[in-house]
Amino acid sequence: MQTPTNPTYLAAELRLPTNWLDYTILGIYFLVVLGIGFAARRSVKTSLDFFLSGRSLPAWVTGLAFVAANLGATEILGMAANSAQYGVYTTHWYWIGAIPAMVFLGLVMMPFYYGSKVRSVPEFLLLRFDKASHLLSSALFAIAAILIAGVNLYALAIVVEALLGWPEWVAIVVAGFFVLAYITLGGLSSAIYNEVLQFFVILAGLIPITILGLKKVGGWDGLSDSLSQSHGSDFMTAWGGTGIGSDNPLGANWLTIVLGLGFVLSFGYWTTNFAEVQRALSAKNLSAAQRTPLIAAFPKIFIVFVVMIPGLVAAVLVPKIGTPGSDLQYNDAIPYLMQQLLPNGVLGIAVTGLLAAFMAGMAANISSFNTVFTTDVWQKYVVKDREDGYYVRFGRLITVIGVLASIGTAFLASSFSNIMSYLQTLFSFFNVPMFVVFIIGMFWKRASMKSGFWGLIAGTTAAMVNYFVIYKQGIIDIPSDQGANFVSAIAGFVAGAVVMVAVSLFTRPKPVSELQGLVYGTTSPGMSEAPAEGDDAWYRKPALLGWGAVVLAAACYIPFSF
Repeated sequence: MQTPTNPTYLAAELRLPTNWLDYTILGIYFLVVLGIGFAARRSVKTSLDFFLSGRSLPAWVTGLAFVAANLGATEILGMAANSAQYGVYTTHWYWIGAIPAMVFLGLVMMPFYYGSKVRSVPEFLLLRFDKASHLLSSALFAIAAILIAGVNLYALAIVVEALLGWPEWVAIVVAGFFVLAYITLGGLSSAIYNEVLQFFVILAGLIPITILGLKKVGGWDGLSDSLSQSHGSDFMTAWGGTGIGSDNPLGANWLTIVLGLGFVLSFGYWTTNFAEVQRALSAKNLSAAQRTPLIAAFPKIFIVFVVMIPGLVAAVLVPKIGTPGSDLQYNDAIPYLMQQLLPNGVLGIAVTGLLAAFMAGMAANISSFNTVFTTDVWQKYVVKDREDGYYVRFGRLITVIGVLASIGTAFLASSFSNIMSYLQTLFSFFNVPMFVVFIIGMFWKRASMKSGFWGLIAGTTAAMVNYFVIYKQGIIDIPSDQGANFVSAIAGFVAGAVVMVAVSLFTRPKPVSELQGLVYGTTSPGMSEAPAEGDDAWYRKPALLGWGAVVLAAACYIPFSF
C-alpha cells in the first residue's frame, strides 16, 4: 500500500492565480534572505564563527531555528496528506514522535555535547569511541545530508512547477543559488537567522489556510461531524483502532507507534541528527544550549494543528480525495486549499511560506554537511594543522560542492515513487544506528572503543535487511511503508545494541580517565559552567521547560483520545 506523503505528483489543475502582488512579496523575501547573508558575513572571522556562529547566539534564536530546520515543506505537504488519509493519527508524529526526544536532548544529552566542546555529533563519537567510529559516522552523515537536501530541492521543484508553472530545473537552480549564496556568505549564522525568518513566514502562510478552511466547513464541530460520518469515529481520534491485532489504515498498532515512532525513530532523529543539534551547539552558553530544543518543543506541539487541520478540511471538501474517483491526490490538500481560499497577496505569502520551508530544510542539511566534511573529514584526516583561515575558505568551497551535489541528488530523487517514505527510510537506516551507539556509549562505561563502529555497521545492516528483504520481498506482511519503517527502526536498534554489548565483552574498554564528561555520571569542566546572568530565573530552568512541554503534549492528547 502506498502512503500519501509523496510530493512527486500534484494535480495539473492546481495552477495558482498568482499576480504581480504575489510575485512582489516573493521577490522581497528573496532580497531579505540575501541581505541577511551579507549582514552575517561581517561576523565571520574564524572557523568557529563560520561553522558554529562563534557559539554566541541567544536561546530564543537557536530555539526557533531548531524547529524551523525541521519544518520543511515535505513535512508540511506530507503531514497534511497523512491527515487527509489517516485523520488525527498525524498527532503521533508530534506529541509522541518529537516532544519526548526533544526534551531528552535538552535535559540529558546537551550537557555532554556542549560541555565537551565538540563541533559536531560525529566528533563526539571520536572522543567516546575511536577513529573508525568517527570516520564511518562522518561519512554516513555527509551522504545522508546531501541526499536529504536534494529531496527538499526536488520536492520544491515539483510544487513550484504545479503551482506557478516554473520548469523543474529553474526552481531547483534558483533555490539552490539562494541557499548557496547566504550560507557561503555568512555561514551558520546566516542559515540560523534566515531560519528564524522562515519560521514566521511559514506560519504566516499556514495560519490563514487553517482559519479559512475551518470556516468553510462549519468550524471544528462541522469538520468533526462530517468526517466521523464519512470515515468512521476512529478517524478523529488518536488511538482508535490501534489495539494489537486491530486493523487500521496506518498499518501500525499502539506498540509499534510507541516503540518504533515514539522511541527509536524519534530519539534517533532528534538526538543525533546534526542538522538539528548544530543549532543548539551554536548557543552562547550551556544553559542556552539546553534550552534550545526545549524552547523549540512548545511551537512544535502546536504546529501539528496548522498542518493537520488543512488535511482534514480537504478530506471534507473533496470526499474522494486520494481515490481513483478523484483527480486530487492526498498531497494536493494544501495546494488545493491555497487555490480555493486565498486571495492575492495572502496567496503570495503562502507560496513564499512553502518556498521558505523547502529552503529551511535544505539549508539545515547543507550547513551541517559543510561543518562535518570540513572539521571531521578534511581537517582530521586529509589536511591537518593548517591556519584557521584555510578551513574557513575550505568550508565555503565545500558548501558550493555540497549545493551542486544536492542539485544532482534532487534529480536522483525523481526516481523514487514516494519521497516522504524515502526520507523516513533514510532516518531508520542512518539515525537509528547512530542513536543506539550514542545511548549505550553515554550510559554504559564498559562500552568499548571498538563497539561503536560495529554497532553502527550492525544497526544499519539490520534496518536495511528488514526493509529491502523482509518487507519488500513480502516475507512478512506489513500494510504500509510507514509501518515498515517503524519495524526497521526497531530492528536496527536491537541489532546495534546486541552487537555493541557482545563486542564490548570481548574488547578493551576506554580508560575511565578518558571518559570524563562523555558518560553519564561523569563531569568535565565544560559541564560545570555557571548560568549566565538572568539564566537562573525560574522560568528559564531547563527542567521546568522540559517537563512542562511533556505535560502539555500529553494534555493535548486528551480531547483526541475518546
